[in-house]
Amino acid sequence: MKADLLNGVLVFIRVVEKRSFSGAARELGVTHAAVSWTIKRLEERAGRTLLARTTRSVELTEAGEVFFEHARLGVAHVGSAFEAAQQIGGRPSGLLRLAAPYLAQPLIAPSLVRFSAAHPDIELELDFVDRLVDIAAEGYDGGIRQGEMIAQDMIAVRLSAPTQLAVVGSPAYFEAHGVPKHPEDLVRHNCIRFRQPGGDICRWPFREDSHDSCVRRFDIALKGSLIINDPSLGVRLALESGGLLCVTLENVRPLLERGDLVSCLEGYMIDCAGFFLHFPSRSKVPQKMLAFIDFWKQEMYPRS
Repeated sequence: MKADLLNGVLVFIRVVEKRSFSGAARELGVTHAAVSWTIKRLEERAGRTLLARTTRSVELTEAGEVFFEHARLGVAHVGSAFEAAQQIGGRPSGLLRLAAPYLAQPLIAPSLVRFSAAHPDIELELDFVDRLVDIAAEGYDGGIRQGEMIAQDMIAVRLSAPTQLAVVGSPAYFEAHGVPKHPEDLVRHNCIRFRQPGGDICRWPFREDSHDSCVRRFDIALKGSLIINDPSLGVRLALESGGLLCVTLENVRPLLERGDLVSCLEGYMIDCAGFFLHFPSRSKVPQKMLAFIDFWKQEMYPRS
């Protein structure tokens, strides 16, 4: 292996992630010219053009896509090697990269400052994306998802208690449009809908007790004037009487307690598994991950 083989690889990865030479330069603390020169030298060593440059964007060439997929994993492994060596006999440290859905923000955000204070040597990077992330292939240490969406070959650690879904609206909305008594009544209401990463619009799920003591589960495709992909925006729209919203109860509990929002159809709502931290199974879990897990155990079950 040549001594200069890895030169410029990290710069290349940052350019791809930022889709910008300037953005990569700002993150790395160097000049635009230095980034451009580094990429040029890297392409000369690779013998291929890796990036297609235009005045407005930076895109991967076919060779660049192949190079990026392999290089990203290699850099992640090198970073893990440094962290493993640094953690022997010392405090948990290093970069901990986690992917999480926007829906998990209300759960995580209130505790971030306390985690940083408890573990100042850990750099916690949270990437909020509403899509299913392949954490191993994309260089993450782990991810946060709802329990029913985690692959069986992953280690899963609970971060939040099970909760229910809730259909909520503002007092003004209910005063103007009435309160639905059954989920089927929702077809006559303006519902704020959520588009999933794959492109489908979420159907709202419900349950109903039948006469033979069985529980019937069903979902409804609804209509509405607003379609979003950010749950926090949905809450703001509901507060502004923009329509009814289906959301996890924990995400709106303080607003319900203050009366800013009102729930309905409580007897028809289903339970949610809650959020879990998940990461690949391995013989030795990094100390930075163990520190994150221990911290959340204290957040969930604080000692009296």
